[in-house]
Amino acid sequence: MEIAEEIKNWKGKPKELVTFLTEKIGADHALFPQVIILLKAGSKVEKGTSADIIEEISINNPELVAPYLNDLIGYINFDLPRVKWGISQAIGNLSKKYPIETEKAIPKLLINTKDESTVVKWCAAFAISEIAKNNTAAQSMLLPKMQQIAESEKNNGVKNVYLKAIKKITPKKA
Repeated sequence: MEIAEEIKNWKGKPKELVTFLTEKIGADHALFPQVIILLKAGSKVEKGTSADIIEEISINNPELVAPYLNDLIGYINFDLPRVKWGISQAIGNLSKKYPIETEKAIPKLLINTKDESTVVKWCAAFAISEIAKNNTAAQSMLLPKMQQIAESEKNNGVKNVYLKAIKKITPKKA
C-alpha cells in the first residue's frame, strides 16, 4: 500500500484518514518511512496529513518516530500551521521516552510560542512543558522561560498548559 495513494484517493473526512493510516502503520511498521518522505516532499495536504499521522504514531509507537527526530525538528517552524502543530505535539509525545534527544527542539519550539495561531502556540506549550517535565537538566533553563511566556500569554488555554507544568515541576514549599 502506498500512503500517498491512500491520501490522494481518500473520500472521507481527514481525521478518519489519519486514523485509518495510523492503524495501517501500527500493523505494518515498514510503512512509516513513507510518511516521512511525504512530510519532506509531498503536497501541502500530504505534509499536513503526514504531520497528523506522525503525532498519532508518536503516542503509542514512539520508537517508530524517534529515528526521524532531527527531520521533525526541521519542520517545527514550517509555514503550514497543521505541520507546526502536529510536529510539535509529536515532539512532546517523544519527550516521555526520549527526554534528552528532544531537548534540541526547544529553540524552534520557542519561536512557535509567538505564532499568531492559538493552536500552534498551544502545541508549542505542550511540547515545551513535556520536555521540561521529562528532562530535569532542561528544567532550569525552561522554567523561567515558561513563567515569562505564561505571564504574557493572553489565551488562558495556552497559559494553563505552562502553569500546570510549572506547578508539577516546582517543588512545593513547606
